[in-house]
Amino acid sequence: VQGTGGSSVVSKCSAAARGYIQDRFLRLLAGRRRRRRAPLIHRGYYIRARAVDHCVQDFLLKTQSLPRTQILSLGAGFDSLYFRLKDMGLLHHTVVYEVDFPNVACQKATLIKGMKELSALVGDTGGEGLGPITFSGEDYKLLGVDLSELSELERILEEAGLNNEIPTLFIAEVVLTYMENTRSDALIQWAAEHFPQACFLVYEQVHPEDPFGHVMQQHFSQLNTALHSLAQYPDCEAQQRRFLGKGWTECSVMDMNEFFTSCIPEDEQQRVHTLEPFDEYEEWHLKCSHYFVLAASKGMEPSWTPLLPSVTVPHHAGPVGMAGSVPAAVCARLSGIPGLRRYGHHSVLIKPNVILTTGGFGEEDGQHCRMRNFHVLRKHAGYWEAVCVTQNIPNKRWGERLYHTVSCLSDTLALVVGGRTSPSSAGLGMLWLKFPKTCNASGPDDVAVGLVSLQPAAEAALLRWRHSTTEMTFKGEQYLFVYGGRSALEPVLGDWHFLHTPELSYTAIAVEGPVPESRHSHSACSWEGGVLIAGGLGAAEQPLGSVFLLRELEHGLQWQTIETHPPLVPRYSHTAHVHEGKLLLVGGVWFHASSVPGVTVIDLMTGLCLDYVINV
Repeated sequence: VQGTGGSSVVSKCSAAARGYIQDRFLRLLAGRRRRRRAPLIHRGYYIRARAVDHCVQDFLLKTQSLPRTQILSLGAGFDSLYFRLKDMGLLHHTVVYEVDFPNVACQKATLIKGMKELSALVGDTGGEGLGPITFSGEDYKLLGVDLSELSELERILEEAGLNNEIPTLFIAEVVLTYMENTRSDALIQWAAEHFPQACFLVYEQVHPEDPFGHVMQQHFSQLNTALHSLAQYPDCEAQQRRFLGKGWTECSVMDMNEFFTSCIPEDEQQRVHTLEPFDEYEEWHLKCSHYFVLAASKGMEPSWTPLLPSVTVPHHAGPVGMAGSVPAAVCARLSGIPGLRRYGHHSVLIKPNVILTTGGFGEEDGQHCRMRNFHVLRKHAGYWEAVCVTQNIPNKRWGERLYHTVSCLSDTLALVVGGRTSPSSAGLGMLWLKFPKTCNASGPDDVAVGLVSLQPAAEAALLRWRHSTTEMTFKGEQYLFVYGGRSALEPVLGDWHFLHTPELSYTAIAVEGPVPESRHSHSACSWEGGVLIAGGLGAAEQPLGSVFLLRELEHGLQWQTIETHPPLVPRYSHTAHVHEGKLLLVGGVWFHASSVPGVTVIDLMTGLCLDYVINV
């Protein structure tokens, strides 16, 4: 647990170096521990720093007319909060107390004393820190004490000069969850009972029981920093009840998807989106739905409510109503064949009972990488079995792609459109996949891969990923309809292209009606000659809940909106299928942390929209 402060400051330092947060003190506090983190980690630490700053600055603003206030940062680690606030001139009448394990506090005190830039801000302390008070300046006290020893904590805080009678902000940034619940509960209650005017700010994890929650818990257990709060306080409502039941009179809480959308101005959201190439939307939104920020208070006049949304966003509050559950069972035991554990791939039915899977990211030869091997599932004597397929590829790079599409044009030919390697490089061109004529019901043993040459303009237009490619008919002719997606230059696309099959000539067809907003990671499927588009991620990285039908009229094509009721819960990265006049949306990501997207059934005649849990 003591090691978490060090790894946290390294991550914040990396985020600051990329421009996510403005904080020149992090590199001083990180010392020699430097590491460049991944964009997903940068965003995670950005939202964490932003939430804490948002609430702290709100507290200082609301109390600026008062003669004295204090901040008590619990488990502060190597945090730079004091130095930033001091540097910004926000601590005229506020003393900051930081508490952490004696070992951590000593390390930090030594760092500060040895670094002019830091010690100059604190001012002359007149002598060494004494005992547990490892550093003592006029408006900054650094204390080494175990938070779970409450009487000891109380004694040392009193010795350091903490004043129970003035407004106090407690901060616990991923701290309480590392303590046994009885001890963290006692700390929360102690703060409420001993401080008549107080605020409490918490940032930590939530939702342990869904798949992401299981992986999250496993991760922290492997680090030997098990998360204790989750079993007893599994969601935001439980955390709110926890504080209200322990002496706090007001308490608001939101998960980080809601915080990002409603408390961060749009221009700042836009700035963050463009800082570095990013394509991990699913993990980002799942991470945000598994962390929360909580602000509790008592005795504050006026009341402290930092989590009031500054922008009103259509927020689907409360859990999604489920119409029932769909039983599900594993249909193939595929232990012997590696390669199906992947994402960002594309699976296509190339003939009855034969499914080809290409691309994506997963594990190959013990390495996490973009997948080169193709994979065939075939149904044999009532059971699905897997085979790995050799591929005949002129250029290896063409096989390693994510977020592409594959369309079957005949039982010996399929077309791969788009996809990417790295999100910073241009999208990839098209490929033919040719299956041998002799390929029987058992599926192909090998697949020949050939490059597709198009006229340059068409080629350039199709360098995209997270798009859709759907078969459709117009005036009795067959076309592929390529729609939406994103590219290295455009974070979201709203254009479309018609490719006449089989020769793939570019065709212009007039389309009327309301144009759907730009999107990627949507679903698309053929229906009655037209194309159904559902959901997706829109321009502001917000999930969409719209459904459109592109259908043939006398003179051309027309977009039509399909009204769903109740409205479709916005979601993306799902798959879709039409079955007996109903559109089925399966899986994906949405912002409702209370449940995982299962199967949504939309009646295409009536618009009735029902959600079902997949019961595995």
